[in-house]
Amino acid sequence: MDHSPAKFVLLLMAAAATWSSVFPVADAQSAHAIAAGCIPRERDALLAFKQGINDTEDDLVSWQEGNQDCCRWKGITCDNATGHVVELDLGIWTSFLADQISPSLLSLERLESLNLQYAGLCDDAHRLPEFLGSFKNLTHLALFGMLCHGEAPPHLGNLSKLEHLVLSAPALGQGRNLKDISWLTRLPLLSYLDLSYLDLSSVVDWPLVVSMIPSLEYLGLSNCSLPSAARSLPHLNTTNLKHLDLSRNYFGHPVASCWFWNITSLEYLDLSNTTLYGPFPGALGHMTSLQWLDLSNMGNSPTMTVELGNLCDLGTLRLDRSLSSGNITDFLEKLPKCSSNRLQELTLKSNNMVGKLINSMGQLNNLTMLDLSHNNITGTIPLAWLGNCTRLWYLSLSNNLLTGHIPHGFESCAALLTLDISENHLSGAIPQGLGNCTSLGQLYLSSNHLTGHVPSKIGMLGHLSDLDLSNNNLDGMITEEHLLGLKNLEHMDSSHNSFSGPLPLHFGSRWLAELSLSYSYFSGPISKYICQLEFLLVLELSYNFLEGELPHCSRKSSLVYLLLSNNNFSGKFPSSVRNYSRLAFLDLSRNNFYGTLPSWIGELVNLKYLQLSHNLLHGDIPPNVTNLYCLRHLNLARNSISGVIPSSLSKLTAMTQANSTKHGSDKSCTSNNYGAMKKEIWLVVMKRQELKYGTGFFDVLSIDLSLNKLVGRIPDELTSLNGLLNLNLSWNHLSGQIPAEIGAMKSIESLDLSRNNLYDEIPTSLSNLTYLSSLDLSYNNLTGRIPLGNQLDTIYSENPSIYAGNIGLCGPPLERNCSGNNGLEHMNQQTSEKVYEPLLSLYFGLGSGFVAGLWVVFCSLLFNKTWRVSYFRLFDKLYDNAYVFVVVTWGMINDKETTS
Repeated sequence: MDHSPAKFVLLLMAAAATWSSVFPVADAQSAHAIAAGCIPRERDALLAFKQGINDTEDDLVSWQEGNQDCCRWKGITCDNATGHVVELDLGIWTSFLADQISPSLLSLERLESLNLQYAGLCDDAHRLPEFLGSFKNLTHLALFGMLCHGEAPPHLGNLSKLEHLVLSAPALGQGRNLKDISWLTRLPLLSYLDLSYLDLSSVVDWPLVVSMIPSLEYLGLSNCSLPSAARSLPHLNTTNLKHLDLSRNYFGHPVASCWFWNITSLEYLDLSNTTLYGPFPGALGHMTSLQWLDLSNMGNSPTMTVELGNLCDLGTLRLDRSLSSGNITDFLEKLPKCSSNRLQELTLKSNNMVGKLINSMGQLNNLTMLDLSHNNITGTIPLAWLGNCTRLWYLSLSNNLLTGHIPHGFESCAALLTLDISENHLSGAIPQGLGNCTSLGQLYLSSNHLTGHVPSKIGMLGHLSDLDLSNNNLDGMITEEHLLGLKNLEHMDSSHNSFSGPLPLHFGSRWLAELSLSYSYFSGPISKYICQLEFLLVLELSYNFLEGELPHCSRKSSLVYLLLSNNNFSGKFPSSVRNYSRLAFLDLSRNNFYGTLPSWIGELVNLKYLQLSHNLLHGDIPPNVTNLYCLRHLNLARNSISGVIPSSLSKLTAMTQANSTKHGSDKSCTSNNYGAMKKEIWLVVMKRQELKYGTGFFDVLSIDLSLNKLVGRIPDELTSLNGLLNLNLSWNHLSGQIPAEIGAMKSIESLDLSRNNLYDEIPTSLSNLTYLSSLDLSYNNLTGRIPLGNQLDTIYSENPSIYAGNIGLCGPPLERNCSGNNGLEHMNQQTSEKVYEPLLSLYFGLGSGFVAGLWVVFCSLLFNKTWRVSYFRLFDKLYDNAYVFVVVTWGMINDKETTS
């Protein structure tokens, strides 16, 4: 064969000539399309569409008459060959488009794909426009979340070429419902259908309709209020169905009665949150195409009896909160045993499962996520299984009954990101090998029986963001060696242990948001390094032996929780607190802070919890404390606070019923982070005892000013705080009457006004407090008849001392009767008290002088012999004179009687 270059070039030229002669028209059209841009008629239609809408965010700024080529406009795609617009995408990025949608779009005759997701483009009645059913060439139509109401137009059934239809309308698309979906059967090419979040409660025959769409592969019906999935279908045409999502529909019938169990083509099945109940059908074990199976949060079906061994393609199995019981050992034996086991995600949370974990779990060597938390699993963590879990990135065995030590095998889990084995009965030391799991981001070991020191290798976990060692028996010190390498640490909780020694000078991470080291034996001062933690939200150091003054931090802080109670801190009220403008919870109780409560306390307008009891504070309550309109708990008990109770406390509106909704009085009081302190125990002195609260504490509205030196009257304005559950003003020097409108405090459960100087009658409105369960009015100067009321009688029967020390009270339930002139008696009593008080002072002075003089005389006689002899000689002389006087006088009296 001749391979000369000349002949090869001639061959190429001939091929090129042949190509141009065969396809001359196509080349010409392509050249025309590129030169001319989009079709002018379609460009005009798009401009007309833009004129009819409100483009508040200038999303369509590129749609300009001067820009002739509409194929280059945002959201427009044209056919390269013809120039026709084939795709119009006005989806999520145009979420601010509003007003009516123009029928001018019908000029886009070749339109194949239309995306209007989250757009507010509706007809003049704010419904989906009917002309959408006139785009004959549409294959894709996405109307997800459109802000239109009413039925979807049945005219969509005219889109015979439609393959992809999204009508779902979560949250923003409220009011969208479908009463008839029979028009879907006219879409023979439809393969993707998503109707999630639409109201289909009136569509009884929906299984029959979807079974008549033979090309359907994807069906999304989540949260549609579907009435039932129990239907017997004689002919099932949906043999291509691969994805079925029926989650969040409350069917409430046996799971085995559902219509879809024989669809063996299913790859994805989501029945979560459907309240289906009863045993699973045996057909589940034959759905060999399943890759994703979510049966979580159902109606507590019995234990899993179906053999799943043939589901070799199953990658995700979720059964959280669905089984009423079960044995974990038996369940694991039912999982796929294929040579190519593909199971990656297995979650069995909260299923009352018992039994032990077994070494044969090692066959699950492709697991990436395993959650067996909140069960009753016993025994130890199998070491051999951990050696095969090289791909595992999430493991939760928390809230079980596991025992034994933490195995050393965890170091082989190099991919592990989250390890949660909290809330068990694990014992022994934390293994050093955990420091080799360098990918760990979350480590939760809390609420076990772990002992010993924290291994220094913990400091090698440079990716760690969450570290929880709380509620164990760990001891020793926490040093910089543990912390300096934790550069990404955000949450650290080591509370409720036996750590000792000083706090670390540095905490390693500048990102630290939560630091909880309470209930241990830390001592010494707080390092000033704490001021550099600009992202710190929670500082919890209560119940330690920390001392000294708090560091003065001059920079603004993000602190929301500052909890330092039960330590030995001293100094004046810390001025740094003024920089914590986001502070919501401040607890400095049971320390040695002194001085006055600063007037700037009213600047901390986000405060909800102010606990300063058991300190050495004195002075008045600052009037501007009433600026704390979010305050729900105020405790200044056991200080030396003096002055009067400000009447302006009535401005604490978060303590009123109208504004006492959970976690705040208005929207501005709900912006703080509460999640970080869910495990904290909050103490409230209430009902004559110290009560402990968890998260329910946020609903306990309380004022405690007891054990101070407050004087004056109880302000009548205080009764406007009708959301209060607890009011304690005991052990002060308050005087005057109990406010007559005390009964307006409808929510109050505990009221303590004891050990004051209150007088006059008990207001009858007190009997209106129907929630009252603890009352103490003892040791005052109250008088008159006790109000009647079943609630007050019950409280008295449980604690008869509630009226003790008030000698002027009478009537049931006391045995002291009341006379008819209570008012006059009361007036006379007040008058006599006014006269009696100065006389009492006079007698007290005379008595004191007499006693003092007597002691002077006695001491003189005791220590001076000469005086003592003279005293007794004088006493003898006086005695003799008195005796002679009595004898002589008595004789004279006898003589007179004899003579007479």
